[in-house]
Amino acid sequence: MTIKIGDKLPEGTLSEFIETETEGCSLGPNTFNVQDLVKGKKIAIFGLPGAYTPTCSAQHVPGYVKLAAELKAKGVDEIWCISVNDAFVMGAWGRDQKATGVVRMMADGNAAYSKALGLDADFSKFGMGTRSQRYSLLAVDGVVTQLNIEQGGKFEVSNAETLLGQL
Repeated sequence: MTIKIGDKLPEGTLSEFIETETEGCSLGPNTFNVQDLVKGKKIAIFGLPGAYTPTCSAQHVPGYVKLAAELKAKGVDEIWCISVNDAFVMGAWGRDQKATGVVRMMADGNAAYSKALGLDADFSKFGMGTRSQRYSLLAVDGVVTQLNIEQGGKFEVSNAETLLGQL
């Protein structure tokens, strides 16, 4: 079943490649409990099919990087990009996209979290297996308050401009 406005984000974990070691976060891939990360925060989340893919790299991530300051000025605490890739790939892609410190590049390596959201998609015909649908959402203290799910192959409603306009 697909998540909807008013639902609480499902329990689960996501991984992030940490560039700089800090207290509680070692260098390299770190796994985080989603429920712990969203508690008391307003999080803009966007999901996409894959790192280094055309629309994702040319439009989706750059839009959120470009509008990050405006999203944060409207009360967003963090911006997350979720993709069905490993943390190493997401970290490298984040550096390539100049997203480090702006957008948290969250890895959903086995698509477990995308499946828990009901936002997984079968990309087998493209040789990519199970991936994430393209979407954006706003979660306030773990509850979905905005949700924008793209129709197959489209990039019209999950962009940063749409989510910014909904704040």
